[in-house]
Amino acid sequence: MFTIGDFARHGRVSVRMLRHYDAIGLLRPARVDPYSGYRFYEAAQLARLNRVIALKELGFTLDQVRTILDERLGPEELRGMLRLRRAELETELAAASARLAHVAARLRVIESEGHMSTQDVVLKSVPGARLAQLSGVAAGFSPTDISPVITPLYEELCARLEAAGVPFGPGLAHYEPAPAAEGEGAVLVHAGMTVPAGVTVPGLEIVELPGLEQAATIVHRGPMEEMLPTVQTLASWIEAEGYHSVGLARELYLETPEDRTRWVTEFQEPVTRTAAGAADAADDGAGTTGV
Repeated sequence: MFTIGDFARHGRVSVRMLRHYDAIGLLRPARVDPYSGYRFYEAAQLARLNRVIALKELGFTLDQVRTILDERLGPEELRGMLRLRRAELETELAAASARLAHVAARLRVIESEGHMSTQDVVLKSVPGARLAQLSGVAAGFSPTDISPVITPLYEELCARLEAAGVPFGPGLAHYEPAPAAEGEGAVLVHAGMTVPAGVTVPGLEIVELPGLEQAATIVHRGPMEEMLPTVQTLASWIEAEGYHSVGLARELYLETPEDRTRWVTEFQEPVTRTAAGAADAADDGAGTTGV
């Protein structure tokens, strides 16, 4: 048998932790000296200790750990549970990383307030496109809402098109307000890939997306998590030039290499002149004619 100190060293835990586990009945000593009160442990108890630590470090509460261990799960069942929990933690980590990227992008916008150049915005007409698409609903129009919806849609869409042997590209995402039943602010997400005329793919919706007569467009370079400065530059231009938005912006994915930092995306926001903007344009035209 091992003293509590020796057992703690072999288990790579603290004596204080072992005393706590004893107090809550999670890991009792094999024997307690009735006179001195000293705790003694057997080497076989390291197996239970290993399970306790592994489950605890994966985020389970001690009550949950006790329940799991009392069910006497075998190594394969426990390994499956640990794999599932690991997958959950990896998903949480990815979500946290995405949130940090969005915060960083918003901080860059804050730091550049009053200094954003709108010279890269181009007003133009946008042609229609024939799309094979899959659709889903996002809770809102923020990147943290859109990304978890649109990414798996595109993964599935590309897999189906490749399996069908259909040539496609580039990608074009478009959005519209979702039905009221989906909740206030919900967005209908359409993940589309351009396909040739006459192509049909079982299970995929084929749509003829109409063109835009007037769109304020800007090219974004980098991952979509860092789109915020570009989108807000576009918004500044729309207001400054006397336009207003008449729909949600489309996203044309011009280049999408594996390295997301090298992505090139064009945002296309449908716009029309405001009454004030139209009057200003008329005044500018009259002044030019007078000269």
